[in-house]
Amino acid sequence: MFTQTTDVRSRTPQGNKILAKRQLAEGIIEMTVFEPRIAAKCQAGQFFMLRACPRGERVPFTFSDWSRDEGWFRFIFMVVGKTTALLSQLQVGERLQDLAGPLGRPTLGDRHTDSSRPTLGGDRHIDSSRPTATPFGKNIVVVGGGVGTAVAYPVARALCQAECSVRVIVGARTADLLILLDELRALPLQELIITTDDGSAGRTGLVTAPLEELCCADASSKAADGWRADHALIVGPAIMMKFAAATALQAGVPATVSLNPLMVDGTGMCGACRVSIDGQTKFACVDGPDFPAAGVDWEELMSRQRSYLDDERLSYSMWQQEQQRLHDNCDCFDVQDKAQDKVQDGEEVVLHD
Repeated sequence: MFTQTTDVRSRTPQGNKILAKRQLAEGIIEMTVFEPRIAAKCQAGQFFMLRACPRGERVPFTFSDWSRDEGWFRFIFMVVGKTTALLSQLQVGERLQDLAGPLGRPTLGDRHTDSSRPTLGGDRHIDSSRPTATPFGKNIVVVGGGVGTAVAYPVARALCQAECSVRVIVGARTADLLILLDELRALPLQELIITTDDGSAGRTGLVTAPLEELCCADASSKAADGWRADHALIVGPAIMMKFAAATALQAGVPATVSLNPLMVDGTGMCGACRVSIDGQTKFACVDGPDFPAAGVDWEELMSRQRSYLDDERLSYSMWQQEQQRLHDNCDCFDVQDKAQDKVQDGEEVVLHD
């Protein structure tokens, strides 16, 4: 694990600057970026487009946290290809090439996301002056799978701010891949349920088992003390969302999913992020990313997600070979390698502007 930070009090940094970098799990990175114009507007469930370098591709990332007062936001990503590998190499003090956001529709709508004052979850305040009604009812179960927990956390926080009764289920293959547990535990949740495929943390198995319990419970049920979900909000890998949504729907509980199709433009002009909802074409970037789960064409979504998989693997492999060649022939990597060894040994690397 490693953490890198920069002291934002020393001087006001310029936009797009990386303020902090933290490894949450193997191959999973959290970055904090200074950009007040975006931090002032982002809300739970929204995303932004990023380019890491001048010739880099545009890729979407969802906001996992933000501070309007301090002008920063956070996002979390897993290193799975060339672009995320390039992004993971950027260090505190460096700047991202460009950003565009916030984009997409907030999960709860504009009026339910006050994120300007600290306390709740260590960084937020429940604004009692806001209306408590949400589009989803009172009892909400939020399900986050893998890196999808990065989206589940701010959504759960916004629901708590709206004074909903919130239960959260997070799942991962193994305990080492669970993220943001401390942040979730700091929220006033009714319950936090952890599942892992291998049983290394929490309950053994998939998120669907506890989800079924929360969706089927009644006043006479011991599960969740009779608490029954009015709505399920689900985010994670497409295959996980498909089966989790089916679990909720079979129990008569409406479900909303946060879709993650291929995306190029992010503002509705290119159509790359199109999805089929109830037989109609929608763009995830402007109509979503949240959609009613009952109408999603899951096979089309997953098929389109695989469209460029071979090209992505080839690009990543060629880039890794080129990096290795440069590494073998350049002494300038020695300093960077030593610094990386320090932070991976648990030492904190601090940059003072």
